[in-house]
Amino acid sequence: MFVYAGFIDGLSRTGVTKPKEEKEKEKVKDPGNPTAERAGITPQNDVRNWLNPNDKSVEELRNLGFTVSQVVPYGNFLPGSAAIVLLGGKSPDDMVLVNNAALYSELSGAQNVYPNTVMAVMAKWRELYKNASLTKSYQSVYAANRNSLPRPENDRILEAFYPVIDKRIPVLFKSEKVLEIQRVFALKNDLNFQLLIADVKEGWPIIPKIRSSGAKIFLSLDLPDEIKKVEKKEDKKGDKKEVKKDSVKTEKPEKEKPKTSFDLEKETLERRKKETIALYTSQPSEFAKAGVTYGFSSMSVKTKDIQTNLRRMIKAGLSEDAALAGLTTNPAQLLGLSDRMGTIDNGKMANLVISYKPYFDDKSKVRYVFIDGTLYKIETKESKKDDPKF
Repeated sequence: MFVYAGFIDGLSRTGVTKPKEEKEKEKVKDPGNPTAERAGITPQNDVRNWLNPNDKSVEELRNLGFTVSQVVPYGNFLPGSAAIVLLGGKSPDDMVLVNNAALYSELSGAQNVYPNTVMAVMAKWRELYKNASLTKSYQSVYAANRNSLPRPENDRILEAFYPVIDKRIPVLFKSEKVLEIQRVFALKNDLNFQLLIADVKEGWPIIPKIRSSGAKIFLSLDLPDEIKKVEKKEDKKGDKKEVKKDSVKTEKPEKEKPKTSFDLEKETLERRKKETIALYTSQPSEFAKAGVTYGFSSMSVKTKDIQTNLRRMIKAGLSEDAALAGLTTNPAQLLGLSDRMGTIDNGKMANLVISYKPYFDDKSKVRYVFIDGTLYKIETKESKKDDPKF
């Protein structure tokens, strides 16, 4: 059996209960000035309010060897704060390792109200951040001279930005594509906050820019489906016709039909699709070659595909050591957890993964997971009566 340090997920909604969607939302009288909640501006929300340790997603991710995940609430634009949680425990408070670990945001607006476009979201982002900076500055001035100045108003939305302004926590953006990442960099450069980008699917074209930006990166574990080879079956005819000897003719080999413009276009599209899939699959190896420290995020991948996709990345050029680092030491470093996890050392949390065969082997299956010393046993077909007793 093989023992590894517990895996760390950079971004997901594991264990987070999804709010019930309203079938018909009330029409807003003034779409250009909706309520903050209707516009998706709720950075003061605490993800702990929706955590459920008994959610099926917790067990599913844990069964793959993940022991810790950075989770965020559902929503768009500014849904709330992120928390780093253990994938075990009896209550939401038992799960939480680091509360308010980052301010979570997406460049997606609300429907039918402002801001509902990317440009509007970015403009509103700048407005909120600058208003928060001004309000925070005024509160400092007021604290030094309370006799002659009006009392500042309390605003929970703006107060949620204070830890970001003080650089105590980063802003965590979910940004999949190159253009989204570029736009997030524009916000970072304008406002000068610490940045963490997660669920990156298309970052290889701007690796040098990502490396020089100082942003912390979590690559998506989601990959496009592989192109399956379709084998043509030969037609079999069971009936044989009697043919007279004098009527037998020697069959000439059929000439290959010339390809039509449609055939050529189809071949070009299939080739481009194959090349694009190869780029997505080899992305982690390109980041590793460039010396960029990265972790992985499971936000948009189906849990059942995680191990398969890791193996595909390895076949595309990623070393097993680099893949393991992306699951353990790298995310621990990026999330400021290296003193507690990421390696198997004296004094660190007992977060362990024990598997039959090496983890990246095609036939490998996780057998045991320890989270903060608590044992979770995963039943498999390979389970034996003489398994180690813990």
